[in-house]
Amino acid sequence: MENQLDEILLLAAKATRNVQALSTSQIDTLLIAVADQADKETEVILSANAKDLARMDVTDPRYDRLKLTAERIQDITNDMRNVAGLHSPVGSIIEGHEAPAGFQLVRKRVPFGVIGVIYEARPNVSFDIFSLCAKTNNVCLLKGGTDALDSNTTIVKLIRKVAQQQGVDPNIVQLLPADREATKQLLEAVGRVDLVIPRGSGRLIRFVRDNAKVPVIETGAGICHTYVDEAASVPMARDIVENAKTRRVSVCNALDCMLIHSRRVSDLPTICAPLLVKGVTIYADTRSYDALKDSYVAKDAHNETPLLLHASPESYGTEFLSLTMAIKVVDSLNEALEQISVNGSKHSECIVTDNVDAAEQFQREVDAACVYHNVSTAFTDGAQFGLGAEVGISTQKLHARGPMALQELCTYKWLVSGNGQIRN
Repeated sequence: MENQLDEILLLAAKATRNVQALSTSQIDTLLIAVADQADKETEVILSANAKDLARMDVTDPRYDRLKLTAERIQDITNDMRNVAGLHSPVGSIIEGHEAPAGFQLVRKRVPFGVIGVIYEARPNVSFDIFSLCAKTNNVCLLKGGTDALDSNTTIVKLIRKVAQQQGVDPNIVQLLPADREATKQLLEAVGRVDLVIPRGSGRLIRFVRDNAKVPVIETGAGICHTYVDEAASVPMARDIVENAKTRRVSVCNALDCMLIHSRRVSDLPTICAPLLVKGVTIYADTRSYDALKDSYVAKDAHNETPLLLHASPESYGTEFLSLTMAIKVVDSLNEALEQISVNGSKHSECIVTDNVDAAEQFQREVDAACVYHNVSTAFTDGAQFGLGAEVGISTQKLHARGPMALQELCTYKWLVSGNGQIRN
């Protein structure tokens, strides 16, 4: 196994020169060809995905992330075509000036080289990562989990087949074995791998951060809040909370905790009414529980557990990844800010308010990659920023923060030109 991994890493490193020599038109043609082939082989991909789904409990929060449908594959291939139509940042000039000694300096965006991405039960990531890495002339090493092994194997086999048909080195993308040894070797591949990006649970991200010898960009877990301010529009708050919580529960930017100003507690039954219809379990503090106990009375799908429960300290600061959320009443904007500071994960946070001063304070003081005012946090992922499908949502502050797309997959180098200058 170790020799096999060595060979994969060597082939990836050797492929960088070929990949970086590809023109933008060659890359765009490749991406469109892969998208077209994926559309043609939708049933093949779904058949492989069905094998993965059969091994997972349908109640597992990761099940929705793992599941592919014909509609989702269509969305994926449309995203690939969208990436093909975007302007590549590779080769763009960031800045330039003349040094005191008279030579010219230019700072230009260039590919990283070999990018490894470690992810869990998300086969769509295989297409997303490939398209973004290819568009920026990077080679990508995909390290998926065992949960999506059949899906990922089928997807990468398709991409490599199309690459070969297009005259592109198929080692532009490779799928590493799904075991832990492959993860360990990827993280220690100094000189072969230029960057590793983990996508998945907090546990996975901490493991990568603590064990990597190659550079890492963290994509953090999402513990996301929506604060309903005393100056909030109730219909707007209702729609934003419902969308952020129920649109897709397994994504990192789904709502986990609603904070609401004490002067708006009486509006909780109205705000939460759509959540009751969707079967959302709410862990409520005392004040919100009292406000909801007469209206939020349904039980779960098994007709066993009430959907309204008393919160515990553990209810706050939890990423639920399911039809579950917490509610806490606060007496001021500052208290809401403190709650987010203590329990948030620096991912995506929202304030619903018509008070411009409150919105400005919230956006200024919340330490998160994406801070929303009167907009659902559902927009953080899924190419909604117009950047193309993202590699992940970075919650760190060096190099990249928030949705990472094409520019974030580039580093830069200085080009120095003169006419014989030497230094005294």
